[in-house]
Order: sequence, then structure tokens, then C-alpha cells
Amino acid sequence: MQYPVRRIVTTNDANGRSKVLIDAPASKTIGVLTELWITDRTPANNAGTADNAEHSNQLEPPRHGTLFRYFQIAPESLTAHLPRAERDRLAREWFAEMRGAHLQPDTSRHPAMHRSRTTDYIILLKGQITLVLDEEEVDLKPLDVVVQRGTNHAWVNRGTEEALLMAVLVDADDSAA
Repeated sequence: MQYPVRRIVTTNDANGRSKVLIDAPASKTIGVLTELWITDRTPANNAGTADNAEHSNQLEPPRHGTLFRYFQIAPESLTAHLPRAERDRLAREWFAEMRGAHLQPDTSRHPAMHRSRTTDYIILLKGQITLVLDEEEVDLKPLDVVVQRGTNHAWVNRGTEEALLMAVLVDADDSAA
């Protein structure tokens, strides 16, 4: 079940006075992602009354854009009994659902390994999670922050409850990576 998230989005009226544009539960989801806002350029355009979260349809932000989202990772124990080939298949389907199948160049370390051309700011809000990298792993506790800079990685929940994370993804240039 997706964690319910109340979104409050502000705007300016025709007189330049601030007011609430949206105050409602976030309703746009893509698999385990709850989309909160998306921009399609930098600097972002704050004009208009559209619900930009409704435009999000994939794991990555648009070129020169950003994504703001919550995401949930279920405990790995739910699929640990499955053979590796089946866990690989499930991970491929999961990434395909988020239009991110092309982001999995090397899953030899873990089926959920992926790499995007982004700088991601991630905060673990609830539960426990392990950041799996090609060469090492880092256990996180709530309120730990990760700045993920275009590296191959996976989020693995070795706990007993769903982990809830918040992320801001910013399109980045990975030509030096």
C-alpha cells in the first residue's frame, strides 16, 4: 500500500498574492513511486495552475528537469525464497513499469541495481534501508541523507517493514562519469 502523502502546492494569483493551488493527497503513482512534483527545465517555470505531478511518467526527470517523490521499498524477505532468476525477472518488470529498464547496465551484484544520469538527494524517513553500490554497502537509519551522483546502486530493505524514502532527482551531465 502506498504511504498517503498530503501535498500543499502554492501559487500567486493575478495580483501577485500567494495562495494555495493544491491541498490534497498525492494521487499520481508509478509502481512504488508517489510523484509530488516535476519540472521540465532549469530555471523552473512557476507560472500556471497545472498539477505538474500528473506529467511524471518515468523513473528519471526530464532533460534539464527535476522530480520530487516519495518511494517505498518492501522488505527483501518477501522475495528471498525465490530463485535468483525469478528475482531478476521481477526487478526487470519493476523497472520497466517505471520506464527505467534502460537504467540497469549491471545487475550482477543485486537485481535492483540501476544507474541514472541524475544527482539525487534522498532521505530515509521510515524503516531501514541499505544502499548497495558496486564496491560496498551502507546501512541507513531514519533521517540519514544520501547524495547519489549517477552511480550504479540499489536500495535493499533488510528490515521487517516497508522503508519510506523521499527523493529529489535532478538531471545531470554524466560525461565525466
